[in-house]
Amino acid sequence: MNDAAQQDNRTQSGDEDSMSRRSILWTTAGVAGAGLGLGGLSSGTAAAASPSRSPEAAVAGQAAAPKRRGRTMVGVPFDRRSTVRVGIVGLGNRGGGMIDLFLAVSGVQVVAVCDPVKTKAERAAAKVTAAGQPAPAVYTNGEDDYENLCKRGDVDFVYVATPWGFHFEMAKTAMLNGKHVGVECPIALQLDQLWELVDLSERTRRHCMQLENCCYGRNEMRVLRMAHAGLFGDLLHGAGAYNHDLRGLMFDPEYYEGPWRRLWHTRLRGDLYPNHGFGPVANYMDINRGDRAVSITSVGSPSLGLAEYRKKNMPAGDPSWKETYIESDRTISLVQTAKGRVIRLEHDVSTPHPYSRINSLGGTKGVFEDYPARIYIEPDHTNDNWGDFAKYTQWDHWLWKEHANPPGGHGGMDYMLVFRLMQCMRLGLVPDFDVYDAATWTSPVPLSHLSIKAKGAPQQIPDFTRGEWKKARSGMDSEDPEKA
Repeated sequence: MNDAAQQDNRTQSGDEDSMSRRSILWTTAGVAGAGLGLGGLSSGTAAAASPSRSPEAAVAGQAAAPKRRGRTMVGVPFDRRSTVRVGIVGLGNRGGGMIDLFLAVSGVQVVAVCDPVKTKAERAAAKVTAAGQPAPAVYTNGEDDYENLCKRGDVDFVYVATPWGFHFEMAKTAMLNGKHVGVECPIALQLDQLWELVDLSERTRRHCMQLENCCYGRNEMRVLRMAHAGLFGDLLHGAGAYNHDLRGLMFDPEYYEGPWRRLWHTRLRGDLYPNHGFGPVANYMDINRGDRAVSITSVGSPSLGLAEYRKKNMPAGDPSWKETYIESDRTISLVQTAKGRVIRLEHDVSTPHPYSRINSLGGTKGVFEDYPARIYIEPDHTNDNWGDFAKYTQWDHWLWKEHANPPGGHGGMDYMLVFRLMQCMRLGLVPDFDVYDAATWTSPVPLSHLSIKAKGAPQQIPDFTRGEWKKARSGMDSEDPEKA
């Protein structure tokens, strides 16, 4: 596969039994109506919702923000430092590859690595010493050993690349121990968890970021700059997706250990992975920076693809035959913004189709569509004929002008993410995105499930910024700080 998200959140930790205690907490029956609302926040800890809670009850109060207990993290810079000391939690396909990029950026030291699978941690530690850095501390003593990594006094930033169900607790633990944290998507799976991460970021004064690599794609960053320069006119609509045939990988007993990713298809019906599509379009439209996502309406197709694949490819007696899949093969969501714009999101990992993140943006002067990349904007194009997007390289972001051939996977976007984040930490800059973006981009996970359960009824997206979205501010469309 050569898609831009092939290594998305690959499993980094133990077997199905070990994960059942922490990351796979919900039964199929319970998740249908439980744990998806705001929960209780008065104590600072998200309260579990009742298993009998209906989707309608969970919706009540979604838009009401809990009282802020700290100060906003909007516009808060990192403390400047000459070296960023990184601890990495999760060292499978994703984390095991991303460590190479942290080691490739100057001014970064990997001081600790953690994975319950000892061989993975040792392999990662060997990469650190091979890069000429001191041997990192290694944490392999079970699934909770990441807590000891987070307690270290010589870690500035914790990078989390583990199965989804671990993300919330690991991000929370990192912040409570005074660390900035970046998490592979989705950052959490419940609304109350998203609110708690926002609350903790504000209280601890530590950034909690959704490390959305697709925001750093070359096409995405070029469209971002063109949109902000007004080439598309007033923005009207956009679309993003994660349409990626993962059937073979999800049934591979070694690729997704557990197999944790396939099991989520027995628990939720909505968009399990909205961030790759939502993040870039949200940036184009300055979501949380002058506009905000207000509501989401979702519908889902029947769940047939995984069962059909299992019937054709899995032998009798395989553990997968005990599973009942409820996740919609194709989920389609419409997000409405405060300015009336519309964002379409899609998710499909269970049926045969070519890879696409859609990545589309339209306005009063024209439209861009990706997969394949093509553009039509006035007055450059006429007669309803698509134009060549390659002719707009002058609008490339400075990151892509300075790093024309970046190392790493996904066409270089992974390196751009790591380089820019580490640069912001070294120079004491405001990060390109923050905990409010993380919560907004991830909110379709629980809300699309609720909307589908409620036969497409709109679900309100909370204002995680508590009103700060009304203030225009910079985001990923940055200037090169080294040349300022």
